[in-house]
Amino acid sequence: MSRIGKQPIVIPAGVTVTVNDNNEVTVTGSKGTLTKEFNKEMVIKIEDNQIVVERPNEERFTRALHGTTRALIHNMVVGVSDGFKKTLKLVGVGYRAAVKGNGLELSLGYSHPVIIDPVNNIKFTVDKNTTVVVEGIEKDMVGQVAADIRSKRAPEPYKGKGVKYEDEVIRRKEGKKS
Repeated sequence: MSRIGKQPIVIPAGVTVTVNDNNEVTVTGSKGTLTKEFNKEMVIKIEDNQIVVERPNEERFTRALHGTTRALIHNMVVGVSDGFKKTLKLVGVGYRAAVKGNGLELSLGYSHPVIIDPVNNIKFTVDKNTTVVVEGIEKDMVGQVAADIRSKRAPEPYKGKGVKYEDEVIRRKEGKKS
């Protein structure tokens, strides 16, 4: 039995969840609304202010989907109630960020500024010109946008310059010896 899949998802106050006949789950909360369609073989029920995901048989495919379905629904519930955020730090001389409209403008040592276009349900905030916070209600979208920003100038191992996650540890290398 899937350890993740068998755990019920508690629905917090202020969040409403509806499940259609074709396993389309709609979660509405204070931050917004998310809708996702899941595999028709999974059984998604709402009982006693909890969401329960069950599988109809022990086939390999349904066992693989069981925990994944439960985790995705849990991320939807957390996203509309609390939201997700990733913090990025810009390390390097002259590296800075600024919010332009809904998008983001980064100075990363290139001859031109790097522009990050606005994305649905994603909000950028900049603290002290060197800290970028990516916030949103979809966990996968927040992670993907943060990874895209980091890929514009990944941290290098000699001086540690680049864009890194707040809690990321850069393994440093020793420089040349004369």
